[in-house]
Amino acid sequence: MAKEVKNKKESNRHFFKDFKAELKKVIWPTPKQVANNTTAVITIVLITAIIVFVLDLAFEKLNTHGIDKLKTIVSKEENTTSNEINGNTITNNQIDSNTIQ
Repeated sequence: MAKEVKNKKESNRHFFKDFKAELKKVIWPTPKQVANNTTAVITIVLITAIIVFVLDLAFEKLNTHGIDKLKTIVSKEENTTSNEINGNTITNNQIDSNTIQ
């Protein structure tokens, strides 16, 4: 049991020693580089947000306009879909119900 505790302490020391050695190899950015990179990221995020916002508005307007146009087309078709058979005006619903019987 005592050997396990000793080995664990040595492995912890070895881990932190290796950890410190690896951190010395890291090339840390200068404050100027951090500021430049931060500015670039914020700018790109804002530009992307503006593009998405404009596209969302455009598609919403197109969708609303398209739905209104479809409604007018459908209402016109309903008014003009009556057929004349033998001088009598019969709507599509009446034709469907007559063909079922």
